[in-house]
Amino acid sequence: MDKQSLLSWPLLCKLAGEDVPLPTDLAEHLRIVSLAKGQTLFDAGQPHPYLYVVRQGCLKLVYRALNGDDWVQDLVAEGAFFCSLTALHGQGVTSFACEALEACELECIDYLWMEEISTRQALWQRALLRGWQDFAARKELRERDLLTLSPAERYQAFVEGHPGLAQRVPQNDLARFLGITPVSLSRIRGRLKV
Repeated sequence: MDKQSLLSWPLLCKLAGEDVPLPTDLAEHLRIVSLAKGQTLFDAGQPHPYLYVVRQGCLKLVYRALNGDDWVQDLVAEGAFFCSLTALHGQGVTSFACEALEACELECIDYLWMEEISTRQALWQRALLRGWQDFAARKELRERDLLTLSPAERYQAFVEGHPGLAQRVPQNDLARFLGITPVSLSRIRGRLKV
């Protein structure tokens, strides 16, 4: 596996601020995963210590309530990375499910291996730290939007922050991501013409 064929390598380099050396054992710890539309990558409650980078497609990260309701925690598409934080250490398990909204291709990286590499290589450590800072900032902004913006403002912020993604995500899933009903989303789209 060479760096030109990987989406994760330029992402690591961007996070580190310079070229990150590829370890010789990378191929043992990184694999390409293909998903069909509607296929589940993982369910809640599973051991799954992996970090994913989306090469192609769109996925939803879903919390499932005991009463059967689904809440879309995040929507991820090309160039984004994601994982279940609760599954990364020790005997942890995933707190949400991940499903493909489109046919997808992902890079799956063994997170424990990444942590081990980062203890030996400063650039990997810097990339990992900045990646977590980026991940935390995205979560913080999502929380702020949910708590401070009106539904119409949340929709507009999503459209502006993720060009073209609103058209790729089914209305029910987008509404669940925004914390509103599909009917409310339809009305907002009609008023805003966005």
